[in-house]
Amino acid sequence: MKKLKRAAAVLLSAAFTVAAVSGCSSQGSSDNANKFYIGGIGPTTGSNAAYGTAVMNAAQIAVDEINEAGGINGYQVEFKFEDDESNAEKAVNAYNSLKDWGMKILMGTVTSDPCKAVAAESGNDNMFQITPSASSVDVIQGGNVFQVCFTDPNQGSASAQYIGENNLASKVGVIYDSSDVYSSGIYEKFIEESENQDYEVVSVQTFTSDAKSEFSVQVKSCIDAGAELIFLPIYYTEASLIIKEADSEGADVKFFGCDGFDGLLSVDGFDTSLAEGVMLLTPFSADSTDEQTADFVAAYKEKYNETPIQFAADAYDAIYIIKAAIEEAGIEPSASTSEICDALKEAMTKISYDGVTGKGMTWSSSGEVNKQPMAVIIKDGAYVGAE
Repeated sequence: MKKLKRAAAVLLSAAFTVAAVSGCSSQGSSDNANKFYIGGIGPTTGSNAAYGTAVMNAAQIAVDEINEAGGINGYQVEFKFEDDESNAEKAVNAYNSLKDWGMKILMGTVTSDPCKAVAAESGNDNMFQITPSASSVDVIQGGNVFQVCFTDPNQGSASAQYIGENNLASKVGVIYDSSDVYSSGIYEKFIEESENQDYEVVSVQTFTSDAKSEFSVQVKSCIDAGAELIFLPIYYTEASLIIKEADSEGADVKFFGCDGFDGLLSVDGFDTSLAEGVMLLTPFSADSTDEQTADFVAAYKEKYNETPIQFAADAYDAIYIIKAAIEEAGIEPSASTSEICDALKEAMTKISYDGVTGKGMTWSSSGEVNKQPMAVIIKDGAYVGAE
């Protein structure tokens, strides 16, 4: 009799354990049918932290606005952001963590290499993913990933054309990261389009991810070749070191970059006066008089006490683009991850969105966005629209 009681107790205990584990593993499962769970991934620590922090902050503003206005199709949005330190392995870990949390839609990742790694995972899961700023064409190969930013080839071609059409220089040098898909992708199209422009590329210098703290050789090579302008399709941390090196050489040279330059003015210890006159192509200018942009900038400044960079603007648009696509498709949060993905992929080719990074944005089924870039120049320590 005692043995039977002990056996019953063991079985009852096991049943409680299973129930408890089941409850933990499906955390938020009841809410999954009543809320849209959107995850975000990007670097909030490390050398690219300015990008990820901006994306996280702006996305939260958009989510809060949407929830306050009644949600999407009457449902509230839950948003959670994970740090990947701009590292591919950590980005995949963050993706898996967000899936456990209940994520059915991903806004991320922020930089290209981590996004490529995560896109492989989201593709296997058939989860809809929209990246605010990962511009490599590699990230959209799976068919489930869409971009808010320009692709690297588009940035390269547009930069080459802008330099030529505005007669910014007759001799141009280039310094790029040959180990990075973002940098090398832009460089390849820049060089190709430069053949059609009325200037000469006099020096091309490279560096790699394991040697990006010393640039004296690359800068001196460009200067000795007579470069009047150096094109830098790289991220802001390395750009700040190159600009500082050029100043120490006493070089009178211009600098031109792409969206990776956004964040240059926030580099710790960087003398921002050295960035005076630096130009970049970007879809966003915080000093725009456009009402939508002005409202976003004001909201960001009020909440975070700083001016938003382009990455923030891309993320703000990304959340609202998700909203527009969900509304177009008539999706409810009770739908499966795969069902949501299939519906959103179709909806993305039908919507047109007016955002702070572009008006009339549309998407092809490949995931590539169609919008126009604009030139921004740094004046008096601020990004302003180039004339």
